[in-house]
Amino acid sequence: MSLASADSGTFASSIAESREYCASLTKQQARNFYYGLKLLPRPKRHAMFALYAYMRLVDDIADGEDGQTIPQRRDALDAWAEATQSALAGNPPRDGQLIWPAFSEMVQEYNVPHRVFYDVIAGQRQDFDLPGFETFDQLREYCYRVAGVVGIASIYIWGFTGGQKTESLAIDRGIAFQLTNILRDLREDAARGRIYLPRAELKAAGVDESQFHQSEANEAFRHLMHDQISRAHSFYQQSASLESLISEDSRPTLTAMTQIYHGLLEKMRADSGRVLRGRVRLSHLTKFRIAWRATRSR
Repeated sequence: MSLASADSGTFASSIAESREYCASLTKQQARNFYYGLKLLPRPKRHAMFALYAYMRLVDDIADGEDGQTIPQRRDALDAWAEATQSALAGNPPRDGQLIWPAFSEMVQEYNVPHRVFYDVIAGQRQDFDLPGFETFDQLREYCYRVAGVVGIASIYIWGFTGGQKTESLAIDRGIAFQLTNILRDLREDAARGRIYLPRAELKAAGVDESQFHQSEANEAFRHLMHDQISRAHSFYQQSASLESLISEDSRPTLTAMTQIYHGLLEKMRADSGRVLRGRVRLSHLTKFRIAWRATRSR
């Protein structure tokens, strides 16, 4: 029984309001995901909007630009963790956040494993505790916590076969997306004092962190980017069979999302210094075409 039918008419209205809030937030913020998510059947679409809204809001606690101190952010994240626990238990918090009714509905309707949300919170805590990473193993664990688990949650909403094998593929696809994000956002993250690429690899490539604040790339930086782009590409390749293991009505969404993110990676491959000059983007028309083609490939 859904939360909407199990509770009062007033609460049913709050679910409708919550769904609308999550959809609006996703449309405003998920510039690359939104084109793919629109291809889903309505119930799954609403669930994915709730999932994205959750991930966006918890990320903003750790990484927002609202002037809060680290201790204040820690307190806010602790409060978010408590609210999450309550929502996962089927008791949406009355804390003024519009997300919770839709979030609780999504988790219950699609049996999304609760561990993914606790792992996401742990990943955000990692942003406080570790200002960077020494090795790729450390970076990979972070990518799992903030993106690989999103892949797991997504396939539960979409529907899938293949059990643990498919979950592993979804983790790899999520890591591919996150590595793409990290490379795309190098300059912006560096301006906030965060460099996610492993320090050991920067040192081996002969790249000083000051390079991330320059507008022109030197040869060492281009070599570093080549290696990082190749690694991200390998995660797309490793997860190439994922589409065939999820429900047919959700494949166009995954196809579109993947082609959009991989398109960003290919843009960076064509000009690796571009990330220092500005944000790498695909045009709205390009993303629309990708989504349109994905609907025809089912």
